[in-house]
This record gives sequence, structure tokens and C-alpha cells, in this order.
Amino acid sequence: MAERPQPLSGETAARVLVAGASGFAGALAAELVWHHPRLDLRVATSRSDAGTRLPELYPRYRADIEMTELDVDAVEECEAAIVAYPHHASAPVVAALRELGLLVVDLSADFRLRDPYVYREWYGELSAPDLLGDAVYGLTELYRDRIRQAELIANPGCYPTATVLALAPLAEAGLIEDVVVDAKSGVSGAGRGGGDRLGFANLTENASPYGVGGHRHEPEIAQELAALAGEAPSLTFVPHLLPLDQGELVSCYVRPTRATDAAEVRELYAARYADERFVEVVDHPPGVREVRDSNLCRIHVDRDAGGRILVFGAIDNLWKGAAGQAIQNLNLMLGLDEGEGLR
Repeated sequence: MAERPQPLSGETAARVLVAGASGFAGALAAELVWHHPRLDLRVATSRSDAGTRLPELYPRYRADIEMTELDVDAVEECEAAIVAYPHHASAPVVAALRELGLLVVDLSADFRLRDPYVYREWYGELSAPDLLGDAVYGLTELYRDRIRQAELIANPGCYPTATVLALAPLAEAGLIEDVVVDAKSGVSGAGRGGGDRLGFANLTENASPYGVGGHRHEPEIAQELAALAGEAPSLTFVPHLLPLDQGELVSCYVRPTRATDAAEVRELYAARYADERFVEVVDHPPGVREVRDSNLCRIHVDRDAGGRILVFGAIDNLWKGAAGQAIQNLNLMLGLDEGEGLR
């Protein structure tokens, strides 16, 4: 239990478990739950750091709770959970929590791909195939009404979040014939051990592509673009690693299905996102520093002299790309304002 009480205000909407709180996304999820006015952080778990208080591991976070080993049988007092485990490790935990009746937001890839054959191609065998049909893809701006009724959310990956939000208005209008996505992310996207594995000397003053010819987020992006457009457009997706701790920028180069001008596409984006509190259409190409430590996605759209549509989207990969979006989804599942506890 926490030594200091949470800064709760108002009636508690749910008692929450965060499983995998020692990873980057899990730690931020615990921090956001802790400071949320209506969510009570009851349990934060870690396999590697049990017995450690979260601020000892992440001094910038103030969620004063001791992490414990996960004991599914001991979390019956909770009504909701955020699971921040890697794929394959997550699904059995999610299944056990759903058996207990908890609402679950899963940050892994285990339930994101609707086609089990596509999942097997990219990740291997499904660990909890019976739950696949129950999961709702948690890109809030696309599936808000379904999320409100859901009991299991498959939180999107960070690259698909930025890319699909950047391209959704064009996909919905049937304007994408071909798209090249040049994506760049900070090292926290590789997880807590990612930077350690790569080494400081390889990361600093450097930038490099990875996952060339087939990154696991590519089928997730194709799935969502197909759902919006009726069929998947031709897609090339290449991620790059930057020497940043947080932040993500996608630059999307679209060959449209018909001629457009800059005014038309700008109006399309302005209308699509006019009522979205966490998507801002801006008049300049955004940088990652603009959205750091926020749940915002900033988008800029233009057209070049050759007729291609250029779309740029920036997010914080740990916020809108993971933990912040998880809170946004959990708010909706609990009947709360989706922006509670977020900025």
C-alpha cells in the first residue's frame, strides 16, 4: 500500500491495477493513475523490481507505491487494469483478469490484429485466441463509441497511433493510392532495456533505420487504413531511431487517387479533427518537443508541387503512443470524461 495518500477528488470510479509498472509505459501509466482525480491505484506490479517503490526506480514520477509480484488471485478488489507486458506474456494475464471481471486495457500487441493468421505471421501463435473477438482497437478518435461499451481494449502501438491519425482523413475520403511513411522515434520506444542494448555510443549523434522490409507495426497500420478506406492502400513503412528519450514524428508522403489542392486537404483535416481535444491541426510541421509529456497529436498537412499530399504527425510515444492513450480509453470505459487526468 502507498505511504502517502493519492490526491483523489470526487467519487472513485475504479480501483486500478497496473501490471508491468517497472517498464517505461507501465511506470507512466501508474503515475497517471496515481494523479487521476477518480482512479485509485491499488496495485502496481513488477517481476524484476518487486519490493521497490516506483519513485526509487523513476525519480521523476511521484506515484508513491511499492511494486509487488503479480498475484491474480489477490486483485479481486480492483475493477480495472492496465497491462504493460510484452506480447505473448500479456495475453494469459489479460485472460485471467477478464475471468475476474476486470475491465482491461492491454498495451501489448496480443489483441491488436483482428486476423489471427496475420498475427501468427508477425508474432507467432496466439496465447488467448478466444479473447481476440472481444477486443476493441483503442484508437479513441476512430472507435470512441465502441470503446465506451468495451471490456477489453487493445491499445494501439505508438507508430500506428501517429500514422493512422495522420492519414485517417485521407483514408476516409478515399484519397490514398500509395503512401510512404518515414517514421522516427526516441529510444524509449524500444522499451526499458532498448537503449542499454544499443549502447550510448551507438545512439548519440546518430540516426538509423531499422525493421527495414517489414516492421511489426506495418500490418497494424494497414489494418486500420483498410478499415477506413475499404481496402488497404499501397504502404511503405520505415521506422528510424533517434537519440531522443521520448518523442515520435511520422512524415507521410501520399500519392492521391485524384488531383487535390492544399486548401482542400487542409479543410478536410480541420473538419475531421475540429472536435477532438487531443488532436491539433497546426499551420506548421510539428516537432516532437511540442507534444512532450502530453496526450496530444499535432498534425500538419500540405501538398507539394508534384501533387503529393504531405502529412506530418507528432506524438509523445509514451503518452499518446501508450500510457496516455490507455488512460483516455479507460476513462471512456468507466463513463468518465475522456480527458480526465490528462493534458
